Amino acid sequence: MPLTSETNRQPSAVATPGAPLQIGDVTVANPVFLAPMAGVTDLPLRELCVELGAGLAVAEMLASDPSLAGSRKSVLRRQHSSQAGMRSVQIVGNEPRQLADAARRNADEGADIIDINMGCPAKKVCRKAAGSALLADERLVATILDAVVDAVDVPVTLKIRTGVSPDQRNGVTIARLAEQAGIQMLAVHGRTRADRFKGEAEYHTIAAIADAVNIPVLANGDITCADKAMAVLQLTGAQGVMIGRGAQGRPWLPGLIARVLAGKPGQAPDVADRFTLMQRHLSGLHDFYGEFSGLRIARKHLGWFTDALFEDLPDWGLSDLDSGGAATAWRSCFNRAEDVEQQHRLLETLRSELAEMSASRDRAA
Repeated sequence: MPLTSETNRQPSAVATPGAPLQIGDVTVANPVFLAPMAGVTDLPLRELCVELGAGLAVAEMLASDPSLAGSRKSVLRRQHSSQAGMRSVQIVGNEPRQLADAARRNADEGADIIDINMGCPAKKVCRKAAGSALLADERLVATILDAVVDAVDVPVTLKIRTGVSPDQRNGVTIARLAEQAGIQMLAVHGRTRADRFKGEAEYHTIAAIADAVNIPVLANGDITCADKAMAVLQLTGAQGVMIGRGAQGRPWLPGLIARVLAGKPGQAPDVADRFTLMQRHLSGLHDFYGEFSGLRIARKHLGWFTDALFEDLPDWGLSDLDSGGAATAWRSCFNRAEDVEQQHRLLETLRSELAEMSASRDRAA
């Protein structure tokens, strides 16, 4: 939906858009969250986003099935540190007792907030009638929410989509069930399960959900800059925003948005600072996963970084620097790197080449 509306809504639950957000008895510093994304929001990225100003960074979803708790993937996803800020753990499944037990286990391990995933559209999740597939069974949704809320003393939040499909948008009904069950906050991705990530986010449904409940609502979907965040808040009446794919390659984005919403200056890092951040991120990935896995996982994170970098070159008047396909060539080299040192050298080489290309252009001007 375009960011225009005959109804000029205002965020209703906070005096200013950048104010702290209350979730039950937990206070979050600002209402700009990093969304939980499987295979993306691991501990190194959460630490970086929180350091750069995100109010909360939600961890990757954890399966509620106890037989999977000891897998390497689950063990890594449960890792947390003080540098990653408040601990919000997202659980996924479709069996109320398992989800309640999973919530209890994670609360016992120190989770400050338990989040329930009813928003993931991935086929492997929906095939198990979990994630956004649950939205089709409102009775089961209510049972799950009651079970999880009753199982823990920490606040429970819920991430949903606007409905099952464009002709079955039941997000308002789900939101009311959530509030009735004691859910303390909703994050709403502005697409239905059937939409996956196609088309534009439908902020009008998020507006209807925010208007229907008295708990905080975060708007999620297609928010890629501070101006867009401000417009979405005004249109939807949500109390905050959740940043997902927009933060891939731009870990500073949630913090930048938070500063702007609070009325402070907000500017993306310059080229030199971006490379400093990505060298740190690269080291964090290697330390966290070890060299074998770290080398491979770094490829996607550094790929997103270079995509974002070259997309932003025109903003610095440097659009001509990619005329030879430098980003594509560099990514190909990086993906063939065979050790940690080589990945670091390639990142430094890209920085040096961009600096030299910029200097040569300036000398020729």
